[in-house]
Amino acid sequence: MRLDKFLKVSRLIRRRTVANEACDAGRVSVNGRTAKASADVKEGDVIEIAFGTRTVKVQVLNVQETVRKDEASELFKYV
Repeated sequence: MRLDKFLKVSRLIRRRTVANEACDAGRVSVNGRTAKASADVKEGDVIEIAFGTRTVKVQVLNVQETVRKDEASELFKYV
């Protein structure tokens, strides 16, 4: 699955366009490398997102195309 779509489906970032812009700005990295929005995400990957002064680091547990809002947090765990 594309990185920008995973960020939206998992609700780490609310909109796909915002996720796309964050990737273009170099604020998102996958497994320690700066990633483009089209980067492939799979189970076990570690995603790091810089939100201003705060950094969020999560590990991908599951990849699904669609998910209900209350189940979105089951797609990742905070590291």
